[in-house]
Amino acid sequence: MAKGQGKVVAVNKKANHDFAIEETIEAGIVLQGTEIKAIRNSKVQLRDAFVRIRNNEAWISNMHISPYDFGNQFNHDPLRSRKLLLHKKQISTLLGRTKEQGFAIVPIKMYLKDGFAKVLIGVGKGKKDYDKRQDLKKKDAKREIDRALRDRQKY
Repeated sequence: MAKGQGKVVAVNKKANHDFAIEETIEAGIVLQGTEIKAIRNSKVQLRDAFVRIRNNEAWISNMHISPYDFGNQFNHDPLRSRKLLLHKKQISTLLGRTKEQGFAIVPIKMYLKDGFAKVLIGVGKGKKDYDKRQDLKKKDAKREIDRALRDRQKY
């Protein structure tokens, strides 16, 4: 794999469904022991994960990294909170955005870049039910148009 390109390990599809993502930031993550081996095996789930700012540090909670199969006693707690590696300026902008009404910080995807685990986090505003329905209608309409064009090109 070329330097700078990464392997996507996990994607949080629910984030784009529940939130209108306005800004994204790449963050490193502090791992323990066999966690990186489990991440390389794609044993990560981001569905219920969220990011909080505590004591001017960003922490990701509820991110599930399954225990490594060959880890024995050195395995980690799957749901522990993990520290995100961000600059102070990035943390202050995230904190300022979350003070606004309705904004949240959610992880969008996790990937490996140059051998390091990275998390793409996004600042988003929660969608209402009618917004979600409109997005689904747009997605279905686009799918129908693409299908019709593809069928038309066959003949």
